[in-house]
Amino acid sequence: MEEPPMSPAGHDPQGKVKQQQAAGVGILLQIMMLVLSFVLGHVLRRHRFHYLPEASGSLLIGLIVGVLANISDTEISIRTWFNFHEEFFFLFLLPPIIFQSGFSLQPKPFFSNFGAIVTFAIIGTFVASFVTGGLVYLGGSMYLMYKLPFVECLMFGALISATDPVTVLSIFQDVGTDVNLYALVFGESVLNDAMAISLYRTMSLVNRQSSSGEHFLMVVIRFLEIFAGSMSAGVGVGFTSALLFKYAGLDTENLQNLECCLFVLFPYFSYMLAEGVGLSGIVSILFTGIVMKRYTFSNLSEASQSFVSSFFHLISSLAETFTFIYMGFDIAMEQHSWSHVGFILFSILFIGVARAVNVFGCAYLVNLFRQDNQKLPMKHQKALWYSGLRGAMAFALALQSLHDLPEGHGQIIFTATTAIVVVTVLLIGGSTGKMLEALEVVGDDLDDSMSEGFEESDHRYVPPPFSIGTSSDEDTSSSGSRFKMKLKEFHKTTTFTALDKNFLTPFFTTNSGDGDGDGE
Repeated sequence: MEEPPMSPAGHDPQGKVKQQQAAGVGILLQIMMLVLSFVLGHVLRRHRFHYLPEASGSLLIGLIVGVLANISDTEISIRTWFNFHEEFFFLFLLPPIIFQSGFSLQPKPFFSNFGAIVTFAIIGTFVASFVTGGLVYLGGSMYLMYKLPFVECLMFGALISATDPVTVLSIFQDVGTDVNLYALVFGESVLNDAMAISLYRTMSLVNRQSSSGEHFLMVVIRFLEIFAGSMSAGVGVGFTSALLFKYAGLDTENLQNLECCLFVLFPYFSYMLAEGVGLSGIVSILFTGIVMKRYTFSNLSEASQSFVSSFFHLISSLAETFTFIYMGFDIAMEQHSWSHVGFILFSILFIGVARAVNVFGCAYLVNLFRQDNQKLPMKHQKALWYSGLRGAMAFALALQSLHDLPEGHGQIIFTATTAIVVVTVLLIGGSTGKMLEALEVVGDDLDDSMSEGFEESDHRYVPPPFSIGTSSDEDTSSSGSRFKMKLKEFHKTTTFTALDKNFLTPFFTTNSGDGDGDGE
């Protein structure tokens, strides 16, 4: 029997058909896992089963399918369609998730706790990264675990400091918790990812240039350049979009499609602009989301506002679920280095210590500048420490480290990160409900001592008045009281809220500034 003729280009037509079939089967299985994850998530929410959150369920589905594919005789061509590519994650899955995080921020609770959020997310993440990296290097020097070079330890500390509290926040919403605590966890997670990526890329650049002896100050300056430049790019794109939609006259019925298309393209423009000039696209698209929600969104027609809100919520939900499925599948399919169990165990211990230094140290700093009735209680600090899960961001950066580091070192870091993600998402995420109950932060009712800072209408936190000294100084002199009143009045006229109401909102939107601002 004659063999089938080859194509003129020398390619096997049957091989191409098999590849197409494998691609179809791979995509079909991915869709089936997505459908199963959403159905499972709905069932879990309906029965309020908090021991297996939605993200954990998606991760388990990916793990199970990955194990089955690993032990089956499935062709390699089908398996390749399931591999977790960090480029695909950073370019397609992560941008809508980060943009939606910034776009869905509630201004009042976020900006009312802005000082605390920035302290935890920026200073805290910086501290946690260096504490983790320092402890890992120290553990290696004492022969407790595999020893890595100091800069590589700092890279590991940066990538593993990226928290992913999707699981925790979903449980917070289901059981109800203090609005301050929710705002802190959500706000920290939004800025924390951007910080972790910027830190990792800075350390990776230092490692590539073999400049481990570079002054610490230069590393900090380089990091600040990346972060500030990325933030400026995101804010600039956001303001540009606001002016475009304000003056282009697109808010008419027959131009709704054009209006929505342009609005959807701006976030990706911000992300690719920052990546193209060597900055952080994640930082850029995050601040683009915050600015576009505050200024651009109000310039859209009502129909377009409804569409873009639903659209970004939809694609971010799909991306989050898809990410956890991919993680589970890739954990089962990738080659791991389980010979250094000590590195994994001590890394988990060191991460817990670094998280404690981050949370309790930053909480102490925040409480120094707060009145007695506005201080972060210890139970909230414990909840913050417990909610520092590791997830998709740490996993993707660990995959990136396979290319950035020598083969053996990258494999050890990837295996340790994989183990940490599974432990935190499945075990800690599943026990979050019990943790909230044990700390007595479940339910919508607030303590009387905290209720002064909230509006009764929407239960949102109202920032406390600026004050020097404590609230217990009731017998101050009249001159001191007049000084405080003048200082308070000056503060009210120089806050970001006043700047936003008097200048930014009238300039960038069609509103006069008397709308639903953040309030004072």
